[in-house]
Amino acid sequence: MRNGKIILVSLILLSLAVFGVAQPASRNPGYSEYIEKYRDIAIKKMHEYRIPASITLAQGILESGMGNSELARNANNHFGIKCHKEWTGMTYVMDDDTKNECFRKYNTVEESFSDHSLFLTTRPRYARLFDLDVKDYKGWAHGLKSAGYATNPRYAEILIRIIEENELHIYDNAPAGPYVAKDKPQKGSAATPPPASVASGIQLNPSNVKFLEVADGNRAVYMNNGTKLIFARAGDDVHSIAKDFGIHGFQLLKYNELGKNETITDGQAIYITPKKKKGAIKRHTVSARESMRDISQFYGIKLKSLYKLNGMQQGHEPERGTVLKLAK
Repeated sequence: MRNGKIILVSLILLSLAVFGVAQPASRNPGYSEYIEKYRDIAIKKMHEYRIPASITLAQGILESGMGNSELARNANNHFGIKCHKEWTGMTYVMDDDTKNECFRKYNTVEESFSDHSLFLTTRPRYARLFDLDVKDYKGWAHGLKSAGYATNPRYAEILIRIIEENELHIYDNAPAGPYVAKDKPQKGSAATPPPASVASGIQLNPSNVKFLEVADGNRAVYMNNGTKLIFARAGDDVHSIAKDFGIHGFQLLKYNELGKNETITDGQAIYITPKKKKGAIKRHTVSARESMRDISQFYGIKLKSLYKLNGMQQGHEPERGTVLKLAK
């Protein structure tokens, strides 16, 4: 992201040369520590935004100097993202290509990872990357360089070497949900599955809706079944979301069939305009752990309408295998 990385990149290249693939036991311990610390976040963002976890981790390692750069230590900024005109959050000023440049500052490192994902998903110049397979880390590395993420002519090569020498591509196969493995799986083995109690039958996330725009509060707005929605951040509540969109809290409660005292969780889909009375497709077969409200949120259909379409009494939950009508 930033151009003034000649010294940092030189150090990374030196590290790659010294701690190469032929000596896995002697790899830079800073890499391992960074990966262990932030891989869960990278995997989570991969399933939310369809950016390879390997790419996110490699960029984080490179851009932040394994979390040791001034920007990472003082601003939790691991990707060197500058303020840009749309940024309304905290800032950190430091010399880079020019004197006193403005960089984004975050409360937590996870906020930096989230903003990195939003940065890539909301800028047209990176749009072609999302046509690639999420496991195509080489394509992503070259695509980032071609799109102008960094000026270093060896940027793609450096990312690929970091990924391959640390086997970061393993995490591109990781399932959604908490990644609990303490050690990397052996080559050729399946990644550790999430606990059954955490798995969800149907989930709405940015990968299966259409991005629309970035609104006030630096919130990404998406469209589903002709209805606008956002994905909540950590610490959000009805009032904070409503304030950003100039609506009332009671409207959000109604649009999402939420209880007055119900807690909103990080990543939860929240509609900011009323859902529709019918879906874009006609049928849905119920899987394990799917509730009527889950299905209503996934397809952008009013819960009351979903019950009515299927002649069901409100509060009743369908059994696994039930075929629900989503439209007349």
